[in-house]
Amino acid sequence: MSKPAKDQTTYNYCALPLAPYACRPDQSRGRVHKEPESRHRTPFQRDRDRIIHSSAFRRLKDKTQVFVADEGDHHRTRLTHTLEVAQITRTLARALMINEDLAESIALAHDLGHTPFAHIGEEFLNCAMKDFGGFDHNDQSLRVLTTLERRYPDWNGLNLTWETLEGVVKHNGPLKGKLHVAVSELQKKVDLGLKTHASLEAQAAALSDDIAYNNHDVEDGLRAGLFTLEDLDDVELLRESLRTVRGKYKKIEHRYIVQEMIREMFGAMVDDVLAETNKRLAKIKPQSADDIRKAGMQTVAFSNAMKGKVDELRGFLFERMYKHYTMNRIHLKVERIVGDLFQAFHRNYKVLPDHWQKAVLEAGGDRNEAARARVIADYIAGMTDRYAVKEHERLFDLYGDLR
Repeated sequence: MSKPAKDQTTYNYCALPLAPYACRPDQSRGRVHKEPESRHRTPFQRDRDRIIHSSAFRRLKDKTQVFVADEGDHHRTRLTHTLEVAQITRTLARALMINEDLAESIALAHDLGHTPFAHIGEEFLNCAMKDFGGFDHNDQSLRVLTTLERRYPDWNGLNLTWETLEGVVKHNGPLKGKLHVAVSELQKKVDLGLKTHASLEAQAAALSDDIAYNNHDVEDGLRAGLFTLEDLDDVELLRESLRTVRGKYKKIEHRYIVQEMIREMFGAMVDDVLAETNKRLAKIKPQSADDIRKAGMQTVAFSNAMKGKVDELRGFLFERMYKHYTMNRIHLKVERIVGDLFQAFHRNYKVLPDHWQKAVLEAGGDRNEAARARVIADYIAGMTDRYAVKEHERLFDLYGDLR
């Protein structure tokens, strides 16, 4: 990695004091490709801005989180989910006195590799790629950041700092076993310390993701009528939040009950994470960011009691929401769309748009089937829901272009 120059006007700036275990911009391990640093922003601020300005980030607005677009106008998209994760991450980062800019960068980047049609799309793209190394949205996020984004003449990708890339790679913990494509390629250029835990900033982003999707899936499921408030009495965390709201408000409209319940759950989860994390910090007594990495345990975490409640909530959502018959119908449609697109492009890559044909040729064309399949996966993974549907129509509606 290229080390940043020691420019005091840049690196002494920080909005709030940092704990000794926080990642400091003046101690960054640098970037893969050497470049001058900003006169006014720290390296982590620049990472955040580069992610926000990326094409992949903009496309998140038309990628669904759970529901496809025709299920209504108020359900979360990948973009709104990402912004919610970033907001929770900033809250945790400030309370723990760690680097907000780095934590936010990791939160904003964590879903850039998601396919259209949420996890359903990923499931079927992984099936299509099973003979070519598979597909994983976390690895694809790294591939977007290091290879697929083309915004600079001197390199592919966004050339982010080591700390941001490490956070994207290891936000769910150390990597063991066979590495996916993007991680393997990056590891050849720079040692990410794959067997250690990530920074506290990355851990905060990962747990914020859990907090965000568990809460907003409850809200979206209620709005869609997949379950009712009465059904929530079966889940301890939901039951406790409802009891608090009803004790506080004797007469309240249904929509306010839902909003207050979600607010209560958010607060309970965040409070629990901060309390448990501070306990673990007191035990570890870290004096540097590397002490966190080498601690041999996840430092940002739920307590055992809260983890049990969250696991129960996940089980409820799995049975009542993700396995609902409406979702099973969406499964059928997405399997057809993703499967048809992959097979069509794999059989004849010359039906791809011109610049994607060029990418296939650069990867080896007909001589390298695995590389060709990876380019096709890149193309499909980058699609929005709407674009995937339109592309399927263009290829398989026999009369669409001929009328």
